[in-house]
Amino acid sequence: MNITIINGPNLNLLGKREPEIYGKFSFEDYLEKLRQIYPEHTLDYFQSNSEGEIVSKIQEVGFSVDGIVLNAAAYTHTSVAIADAVAAVNAPVIEVHISNVHAREAFRHHSFVSAVARGVIVGLGLAGYKLAIDFLIENSQA
Repeated sequence: MNITIINGPNLNLLGKREPEIYGKFSFEDYLEKLRQIYPEHTLDYFQSNSEGEIVSKIQEVGFSVDGIVLNAAAYTHTSVAIADAVAAVNAPVIEVHISNVHAREAFRHHSFVSAVARGVIVGLGLAGYKLAIDFLIENSQA
């Protein structure tokens, strides 16, 4: 299987940014662990702080990969464009959030992405990415 992980704004700072919320590991370190767990699968990774680049990446891969794991970060709560891109592609998209967004500020309680995602995982730290990958593998159409 070919799965693309897409991370949104400020997730390039994992391990440095608010470790009490987001943990002390960089995503690149965690990605290497994921690749060791799933050597028979291709895990591609993309991160951007730009909404348009995230939309473009979803459109670029969304008709060719077997699944997308998307943490749109703050854009989750503001971006109709990202939600529209998710709705437009064939690949199933699993929305992931490292923190429990429902236990945080009120503006984080709404997601434009959730309504068009195949599923949502929140509040389980980086383990949420592994759970999303497991789901995509176990429920693939291949």
